[in-house]
Amino acid sequence: MTINFHQKPNMYASHLQLKVSNLQQSLDYYTSLIGFQILQQDEQNAYLTVDGMTSILSLIEVENALPLGNGLTGLYHIALLLPNRKDLGNIVQHFVQRNIRIGAADHYVSEALYLNDPDGNGIEIYIDRPASNWQWRDNQVKMVTEQLNFNPILTAADGQWNGLPKDTIIGHIHLSVADLEKSEQFYTNVLDFNVVSRYGKQALFISTGGYHHHIGLNTWHSENGMKPSPNHVGLQSFTIVLENDVVAQRVREKLTAAGFTVEHFENAPTYGGAQFFSVEDPNGIRILFTINDE
Repeated sequence: MTINFHQKPNMYASHLQLKVSNLQQSLDYYTSLIGFQILQQDEQNAYLTVDGMTSILSLIEVENALPLGNGLTGLYHIALLLPNRKDLGNIVQHFVQRNIRIGAADHYVSEALYLNDPDGNGIEIYIDRPASNWQWRDNQVKMVTEQLNFNPILTAADGQWNGLPKDTIIGHIHLSVADLEKSEQFYTNVLDFNVVSRYGKQALFISTGGYHHHIGLNTWHSENGMKPSPNHVGLQSFTIVLENDVVAQRVREKLTAAGFTVEHFENAPTYGGAQFFSVEDPNGIRILFTINDE
């Protein structure tokens, strides 16, 4: 039985908004190389889709853009989850044909590729191994970083790469944070995620519903870092889907009780799906909350 870790009642990221220095350059990259389609576009914004109906990634061009750098909080990478190994094999062949350098890793729970967009925003493209094969001990899942064996992946490919499959989703997001302890308190005590893996005192991974991680958090390049300026490229916001109005009200109350400023959005900067409120986490990272999983 396939377990869907990216549907309610789990909490998961449904959309991510990136600031870029040159919209057309980024569109060329995300469409021709990564395989998105353009759903809607104006002079400064573009909403990208895989199914032709909903957007999981949007881009906004910022004026006088400043580059990413160490010492700033924000996005470490967005992770796109493909349906199966054939799809991963097809995109590997596509990257090879385009002579694109990629990183790769076997994480035991998943098989992953890594690359960076023109502004240095990290991208992971991965598939999950069956959840029944994951190893858990004391509510912690075994994850490793080992060399990826490309042979079975390429064997599974059928050479029919036509862009990202329509069932591609945001599998997880990985954030660069300033303070791991404060981040853990926020995401677990206030938002009710569960810690499922730790890498010493520099990184941890959190999820709901027994997934290997919906969000990763690390301080590798951002310990005691600062919130980026509005002109910095990188993460503008990400959206978390909540189960229903009752859960949304509870989250609002817990955020307020913990001293965080909750902001209401009539019209949020995402395509298709009403946002209800937002907050900045302890690292200055903007989170939008919705109960709409479209």
